[in-house]
Amino acid sequence: MSKIFTPTNQIRLTNVAVVRLKKGGKRFEIACYKNKVLSWRSNVEKDIDEVLQTHTVFTNVSKGQAAKKEELIKAFGKSEETEICKEILMKGELQVSEKERQSVHDTQLNSVINSVAALCVNPETRRPYPSTIIEKFLKEAHFSIKPNRNNKQQTLDAIKLLKEHMPIERSRMKLRVSFAAKKDNGPKLKEAILKLTNTVEHEEWDESTLHMTLLIDPGNYRVIDELVRNDTKGKGLVELLELKEVVETEEIF
Repeated sequence: MSKIFTPTNQIRLTNVAVVRLKKGGKRFEIACYKNKVLSWRSNVEKDIDEVLQTHTVFTNVSKGQAAKKEELIKAFGKSEETEICKEILMKGELQVSEKERQSVHDTQLNSVINSVAALCVNPETRRPYPSTIIEKFLKEAHFSIKPNRNNKQQTLDAIKLLKEHMPIERSRMKLRVSFAAKKDNGPKLKEAILKLTNTVEHEEWDESTLHMTLLIDPGNYRVIDELVRNDTKGKGLVELLELKEVVETEEIF
């Protein structure tokens, strides 16, 4: 009875997301878990073992053909496969069907639109733009999603492009929030507001009324305003004091 011979450089994997990179005239691929590639690129996922199905570099994942050590050294100048996998993961092209590609594109675009809306304001009205307006101007400016760039990079790209087509600035809002923090839902309201706040600049009490001066991302203004209005039954107060411009070197995420 004859035995089936399986070459030692063949590995069979199923249900994989393949990332492909051409380098040195040769094709290299890695096998990843679905939905994890974008998480890694956007720094949401930091554990490489949660992304890679195996720390093996392939010449063809579907056929289970692993790359030879000499091929890796020739193309990458090294043979340490985990490091090469990371390079392919960041620079390579995610192989997906047209339907999957459109779904990924739509998800990334919506993420960028929401990030821009949350971080920017109209300098003339000192208010955030609705996400529908951001989406409209991005389409008119022919903004395109680049799969290899993470959400932060693409958000900054989008803001830069939008500045050429509409009045828009990255900024933080300075608010003064006042409400009876010791009554009813007061403590819970304070906790909810602080979760939406970047910095508490000042906090003081006037008997049972709490006054806080906060720095927030513009996209959180309406949320805080609604929280205070609803939880205090209209007795609380939210005042916009000023906008603080975010300089290009400042961290905004």
